[in-house]
Amino acid sequence: MTHERDVQRAADLLRAANHVVALTGAGMSTPSGLPDFRSPHSGLWEKDDPMVVASIYGFRVNPRAFYDWLRPLVMTMRQAQPNPAHLALARLERAGQLAAIITQNIDGLHQSAGSQRVLELHGSMRTASCTRCGRGISGEQLAARLLQSEDVPRCEKCGGILKPDVVLFGELLPQWVLLEAQGEAEKCDVMLVVGSSLTVTPAADLPFTARQHGAEIIIVNAQPTYMDAHSAVVIHDDLATVVPQIVDLAM
Repeated sequence: MTHERDVQRAADLLRAANHVVALTGAGMSTPSGLPDFRSPHSGLWEKDDPMVVASIYGFRVNPRAFYDWLRPLVMTMRQAQPNPAHLALARLERAGQLAAIITQNIDGLHQSAGSQRVLELHGSMRTASCTRCGRGISGEQLAARLLQSEDVPRCEKCGGILKPDVVLFGELLPQWVLLEAQGEAEKCDVMLVVGSSLTVTPAADLPFTARQHGAEIIIVNAQPTYMDAHSAVVIHDDLATVVPQIVDLAM
């Protein structure tokens, strides 16, 4: 369980910092009811091969398999609400103590919680685009179609297959977002890593970049990460409890 001194040390680092950046991963949203990808017995990749259902190659060959996998996840996302950790980071930003959130998540829960500067490395489900003509629609429109029909959603203009504006395996990250995130990692003097296993690059490289540039690293995650040995504070506990505690003491 969490030691009070770890929470206090994390809060002290945040309070003394000039430029704090948060990096969040799938574990950030598990308290909101969304499954993560790699947790033993419950992660999405325990049941499905990501290269089949969530790669750009799989999407092109068999978009129906992709949408059959995505449909129940979309239903879960529509019901999800920000948890106390999301709300705590939004409070920290409003107080002027958090410069940016870099997230691997596509669920938009940081924005729902009120966070303003969110760098979405893997895109989001808020919009979708036609793979043929590029015409865009809202994520709500795509979700409505998915829930109304089991057919692969197609563009009403040209009939091309629609794809959510998320980064699938085999696709490049949006370069301007990645460059901005790397810039934040280089500028920050504290990076707060929440709910990320730090196994998927290039997001996993950001804490190392921050540390190389002199930043202190705080990690709040259920499982160990490769950066634990290089971090000022490491807390393996319930992030929905721990993050609000840290923020309360830091403000």
